[in-house]
Amino acid sequence: MEPTQDIREKFGRFRILVVGRANAGKTTLLQRICNTTEKPEIFDREGNKIDAVVVQGSVNRGYHDIENELVFTSNQGFVFHDSCGFEAGGEDEFTKMKKFVLDRASTTILKERIHAIWYCIPMDEFHRAITKAEERFFSECDTNNVPVIGVFTKFDALWDDAYGQLKRSGLTRRECSNRAPERAREIFADAKIWDRLRETQYPPKDCVCVAGESTHDFIYIV
Repeated sequence: MEPTQDIREKFGRFRILVVGRANAGKTTLLQRICNTTEKPEIFDREGNKIDAVVVQGSVNRGYHDIENELVFTSNQGFVFHDSCGFEAGGEDEFTKMKKFVLDRASTTILKERIHAIWYCIPMDEFHRAITKAEERFFSECDTNNVPVIGVFTKFDALWDDAYGQLKRSGLTRRECSNRAPERAREIFADAKIWDRLRETQYPPKDCVCVAGESTHDFIYIV
């Protein structure tokens, strides 16, 4: 039996906590994974559907419930939780996130257990990719064997920087376009973002870089 099939038969659905600051490309990432452009349906822990307007109103007032489940009708094999809140520096939100991870990593109710954490870090501001929020998460949040994957979103923003550098070096537009992806990976490596994360107390298990808007666009394994 394939490992993925075995996990699905045992747990039913993959449950993932998605972490990352506002505008980190989290929604776009989830839509790509589920091959849709639709917004997810939202449910409470008991499985009751919640009106998205009510949820958005709560978020606008500064309240967000990490327990809420986000499910896309196009792919109901995934259940997502959004941690939004602590990245802005809120102490209460950070404490709630840590409790959620601890509770959902150790629960004996298998269908409620989280299987992975995706920490989204946007590359459109790669000079400040690691903020105090990332430093705190990876230095204080013991995920109790739940793997954390660093997801470097908006990686195509580095292509623009790479293209500009190559253009200034005297290359033609075609040459710049052809070499930009490789140069972008060099810029990423030179910034040592992944190196810094691996040196933390609780480093991510692995990472990926994603770019573009469609599910067929660039995905790069570091």
